[in-house]
Amino acid sequence: MKRVFFLMFVCCFFTAKGFGQDAKENPNAPEISFEEMVHDFGTIPFKGLAEYEFTFTNTGKEPLIIISCSATCSCTVPACPRDKPVPPGEKGTIKVKYTTTHVASPFNKTFTVTTNATPPVVRLTIKGVVTKPEPEPDSETKTND
Repeated sequence: MKRVFFLMFVCCFFTAKGFGQDAKENPNAPEISFEEMVHDFGTIPFKGLAEYEFTFTNTGKEPLIIISCSATCSCTVPACPRDKPVPPGEKGTIKVKYTTTHVASPFNKTFTVTTNATPPVVRLTIKGVVTKPEPEPDSETKTND
């Protein structure tokens, strides 16, 4: 029984070692280049909606495929063009929406874009300052005319 476990361990070790080898990089692989990696919204109102489009170019030699876009919180929602590959030399956009439901002054949110490009994972950042909400008028100070 010990031999069986030992043989299984050896087989798994060498199999994992073979798959762990670094693959040669494809010189024709797609490459994703962004015009900017960080967007500053500046000051935005409380309970408002801030939207921005990050523009990228496929600077590689093969079609670029956007696999996914993900954010770490529900206040940041990225939208990726996953419907068709981006040909070499062509541009595309990744839209991001930030909902200002909390006063987070200043805020700094990062989201991840995963592609078939080199590098395969890119992190984009949005930042800004959410203004404090205006105080609600007091119902006692209202007059009925």
